[in-house]
Order: sequence, then structure tokens, then C-alpha cells
Amino acid sequence: MRVSVVLAGRERRGNRDFKCIEPMKRRDLITAIPAAAILRSAAGRAQSLQVPLIGFVHGSAPVGQYKSYVASFVAGLREEDFESGRNVAVEYRWAEGEYERVPGLTTDLLSLKPSLIVAYGPPNLLRAALDAASRDVPIVFGTGGDPVAAGIVASLARPGGNATGVANRTNTLDIKRLELLRDLVPQASIIAMILNPKNSDAQEVTKGAQEGARTLGRELVVAYATMPEQLDQAFASVVQQGAGAMLMGSDTFLNAQADRIIALAARYRMPAMYNGRAFVERGGLIGYGTNFADMYRLVGIYAGKVLKGAKPADLPVVEPTRFELLINLNTAKALGLAIPQTVLARADEVVE
Repeated sequence: MRVSVVLAGRERRGNRDFKCIEPMKRRDLITAIPAAAILRSAAGRAQSLQVPLIGFVHGSAPVGQYKSYVASFVAGLREEDFESGRNVAVEYRWAEGEYERVPGLTTDLLSLKPSLIVAYGPPNLLRAALDAASRDVPIVFGTGGDPVAAGIVASLARPGGNATGVANRTNTLDIKRLELLRDLVPQASIIAMILNPKNSDAQEVTKGAQEGARTLGRELVVAYATMPEQLDQAFASVVQQGAGAMLMGSDTFLNAQADRIIALAARYRMPAMYNGRAFVERGGLIGYGTNFADMYRLVGIYAGKVLKGAKPADLPVVEPTRFELLINLNTAKALGLAIPQTVLARADEVVE
């Protein structure tokens, strides 16, 4: 079980201010607050204040960009007039990349009698959360996979059950990412890809990326990692196989390891393409994808609508329609890489 205590700060994003939620480290938490008090935290507040409780289960850990993403989720709730600590409480559980923990974490949350469950992660995580919950408990999800193919919903337009949410099917963007990587590093005949095999989409992603690379006249080599230390081994492996560029897979575990991945790419001088803004802002070379912070905001909005009485079956699954390309010129300079004007001209934002 993962329970978080949060400290309030502020983060500037665009023209808006968001509350920034920064979880304490586990060892600090254990020494700071008795376990019994932790277990009564949000659930106890909800009971004493007679406000609805949201159980939030996530496939990753509350580190890196996920701290600001949680703030975006809270901001989405606020758009529906729900404010944590005033008229809603949220209890968080984090699987820390160990997706097999999700049924237990969900059962733990259900014991607190939440008004709904929010689940974020790949389709197998959503499936585990659904199977652990009864059909009487509404579920709002966020995922990078296909909820229809995974049997989570009947269709995007008419979910038909007790679950709905936001589906950012980023796997379909991998061919576009490979094209950009080819244009950026045309001399790289071998492109690497690192994936988390615990993600139920891993096999489909591998197949699609291999076909895409073949279409572009490139060879794709794939390495897998399920733990932070395995990332070091994965990088060493693909470098040994002659990879001259890398496409990083989309996964909640991998996203949480952004700092380690970016540092490894710098150490091996590996031009790497990522799934979006957060990696580039932290020093990654190039990223193409949706705005994840906005996805979390949409999940918060949907959670608020369900709290107001909307039925998941009647709320169509939302898909992002806007995507952004970001390039970090400082990282390109450090790699000795000249960004082609054709690629620069397509960038929505350049980090200098």
C-alpha cells in the first residue's frame, strides 16, 4: 500500500497557476506519522466532513512529472466545483510500476467506501482495477492504450458499463515519432526502442514499431525494462547492437524514470525521441505527443461529473485531438547534433 502526504507549493504552467503536490518519501512518511493515522487520512476527513471520497490508483510513483499531473487532476476537479479538503477528499495509491499490485491497492481503496475510483495506467492496470471493483462503483480512467480492444468499454462513444475516461492511444503516434527521428538522425540505420513488458500493449507496440521502421528502411532493436536498474542494462544492450537513435516507449513506469532515462541518453550520446513535453523540459532531445497535464485535467473533470450524478455509461471516452512537437536545442548542441530546418519548422516549441 502507498499512502501519500502532500506539501503545497505552486507551479507556473502557461498562463495558469496550479497547486503543486509533492509526496514525501516513504521513509520520511513512516517516521513522521503513525500508520494508523495515515490510514485514516483522506477517508477520515471524508467521513468527518460528510464529503465524497475518490480512490485514486496509479500504475507509477508520485515522482517527476506525476507530481504536477496530480495537480492538474485536482484542477480538473475544481472546474467541476470540487475542491480537495472542502467538499471532496482523494485517497491515493501508487503501484510504482508493479502492475500486479493494482488489485490489492484497489481492494484497499474500496474498503474506504469511495464514491468512485480513478485508475490511471495501461489497459491491464484498468482491467485489474475493474475486476477488483463491483459494477456498482463508477470508474474514471486515463490510459495510453485502447480501452475498446482491452474490453474496458464497449465503444468510445457509448462505454456501456461503469467505466469511462480519457484514452490517449499514443501507440498510433509511434510511426510519426519514427519519421521525425529518421529526419533528425538520417545516418542512424538502427533505431532502438525500450519498453516495459508488463504493459499489456508492449507486444502490439513492438509489432507496430517494427513495421514502421521497416517502412522507413530502418532496423528496430528492442530492449525491455521493468525496474530502474534494468534501464542501464537496456541502454548498454542497444548501444552494443549498433543503435544510433532511440524511441522511448510510452508507459507510466518509464515516464516516472524520466530523469534516469535522460541521464543515460546523455551518457551514451544517444539521440532519443520521447512521448511528450515532460521529457524535453527535463533535458530530453525531442518529444512528440499529447499534453499529458491536460489529460489529467480531463480525468478530473470527468470525475467531477460522475460525483454530480452522471453515469459513466453515458459519458463518451475522450480522445486528445491536439499534439505537440518540442525540441531541446541545448541537448542537441551537447550531442553535436544539427537540427534540420525541416524539423525545426514543424516544432510547436523550442527549448533553449
